[in-house]
Amino acid sequence: MTEQYSPRTETVRARLAEAGHPDTVRHVPDGARTAAEAAEALGCEVGAIANSLIFLADGEPLLVLSSGRHRVDTAALAQRTGHAKISRAQPEQVTAATGQVIGGVSPVGHPAPLVTVIDESLRDYPDLYAAAGTHDTIFRTDFDTLVALTGARVLRTCG
Repeated sequence: MTEQYSPRTETVRARLAEAGHPDTVRHVPDGARTAAEAAEALGCEVGAIANSLIFLADGEPLLVLSSGRHRVDTAALAQRTGHAKISRAQPEQVTAATGQVIGGVSPVGHPAPLVTVIDESLRDYPDLYAAAGTHDTIFRTDFDTLVALTGARVLRTCG
């Protein structure tokens, strides 16, 4: 029997398939709203969780793919990206930019492409795990594939 996913996750699965990515989407029964919850459910290091975080960079959405072991330093990231100010987006801004809600934002499957930055420390892990559009779905990938899928600029996102 094929697992039924939400429309958000089906959109993510479709984008992954269009890019030739294997279908590694998996349901996490107890949910994984945080990197710690995801790592515990998957039995991996928290650093292997690629958090998809939405910020506003000079008022425009910016997707930051950050390692679960780090906290994004918005002042340092603004300096590295040449923005005057980067701030965390409000929940309604996240949904407007991604079509997904906080705790389940995927790196792909958004209504329109987003400018994306990926934390260079995610290179440290052969397997990465990212949300697949909902708080209880994830997919497995790797650093180079995630960069290719998102067109991300590789930077240090923590201090």
